[in-house]
Amino acid sequence: MTLFVSNTTNIIVTASIVIVILAYLLLQRKYIKKKGDDINKLVLGLLYFFDFVLLVGGILLGLLVWGFDYNTFLDGFWGDFSAFILEQIGDIILSVIIVLVISFILKVIKIILKKSVAKEGPNKKRRVTMLKVTNSLINYTLKIIMILVILSVWGVDVLPALAGLGILGLVVGLGAQNLIKDLIAGFFIIFEHHFDVGDVVEINGFKGRVIDIGLKTTRVQNWKNDIKIFSNGNITESINYSLADSFAVIEFGISYGSDIQRTLDLLEQELPKHMDKLPDLIEIPKVLGVTDLASSSVNIRVIAKTNPEAQYGVERKLRQAIKELLDENGIEIPFPQVVVHEAKKN
Repeated sequence: MTLFVSNTTNIIVTASIVIVILAYLLLQRKYIKKKGDDINKLVLGLLYFFDFVLLVGGILLGLLVWGFDYNTFLDGFWGDFSAFILEQIGDIILSVIIVLVISFILKVIKIILKKSVAKEGPNKKRRVTMLKVTNSLINYTLKIIMILVILSVWGVDVLPALAGLGILGLVVGLGAQNLIKDLIAGFFIIFEHHFDVGDVVEINGFKGRVIDIGLKTTRVQNWKNDIKIFSNGNITESINYSLADSFAVIEFGISYGSDIQRTLDLLEQELPKHMDKLPDLIEIPKVLGVTDLASSSVNIRVIAKTNPEAQYGVERKLRQAIKELLDENGIEIPFPQVVVHEAKKN
């Protein structure tokens, strides 16, 4: 009877601990959700720290309720742990030194690569691309070397492991031909300079800005912020719009009754004034002249060389400027007109 009462009490206490913890976590979740982005980061950190303390305290209290002997456990644990530390202190210190050295080397390499990329110049995008790939390769290589060296310090024979990795690599290579194809294609894209991070490209009908190039995949983001991921092996053809300057093309019509030469002279006189207003313009806009005698208008074309992929904004600004210029000088931009002839009745 006493054992039954004792177990019942233990169950009730344990259930109470679980309920209190769950209730607190539920209230905390509602509080964080209510505050949203307005919650202070320090307060959020303290809440998460208190969660950890509460969970650990609840577990320890639950074990204590069920008669767990902490003194015996701690005596045995600390005795075994102390013996292990004293026996393996040399290997532990050497392992820590290896980790610190590799971490320091990685940090130095990262700083050097970032400083080289920070330099302005025509090849900056190329340097950014090479930084991402080089940093990734160095990072993985040094970490693999670190693991192998630490294993050898602790008495593990790494030579069979290396041989096993070679055999495993052969097996994986035979079964992962698409992966190898992607990796090889990634090397060619990067080192043959097909495109860089930041370039505007069109791949398989999808046009956007390259935001990341890896050895296996390439990520492209379009103007709607949609991100498409291409396997490098599937990129057989691509158009790079960032390798050369672009051209803004503005075509508009004036009425047949307007003075064409006067219009052309006005454009050649006023359009150069927009060079200071449009920083993406590389050259003074050129008035090519009449390009078409349409049914309702005389069409005139203006072109302007711009920075790569900046022609869209320049076209919008120049269209507005041309419309305002024509309105100020009374030059009509005609509406479509249809002439209807009425047949004479006998």
